[in-house]
Amino acid sequence: MKVNTAARTSFRLISTHSFAEIMENEINGEKSLHSIASFQPDDVICSFAGGVVSNTPTYLTVQTSNNEHITLVPEFLQYINHSCTPNVFFNTTTFQLTALKKIEPGDEFTFFYPSTEWDMAQPFACTCGTATCLQHISGAKYIDKTLLAKHKLTDFIQSMLNK
Repeated sequence: MKVNTAARTSFRLISTHSFAEIMENEINGEKSLHSIASFQPDDVICSFAGGVVSNTPTYLTVQTSNNEHITLVPEFLQYINHSCTPNVFFNTTTFQLTALKKIEPGDEFTFFYPSTEWDMAQPFACTCGTATCLQHISGAKYIDKTLLAKHKLTDFIQSMLNK
């Protein structure tokens, strides 16, 4: 068992992958992806590909264009959860996952869902708890452009904002 002392939450190891572990929160059952390596800002963590391609979003897809939503390969990347202050970015032009800030072993990988999603299939109340938390996440379409400008966005989302 691994204990995250900062959050005082116990995690159970589900599986280990090349640079990360899938962990399960023993209190609420939520799964997350945690680093087992160190990364610096702008480091390429891994390449990814599209698995199943759909013309509509689901809670497990990443949007790559107006009518294209992909499942992630490797599949364990689906456990990267949302944060309003993310530490990774899914570049859907180069198909690379990159570090936005320093990441240490044990850190949870998080990304800003509206950085890839224009209009989400399952909006949710954000509980990331950061000082800049947006409270409700439903896609970039619903967020003021000045707030979005503080985040790294995919080329697709940027093109939608420029329309």
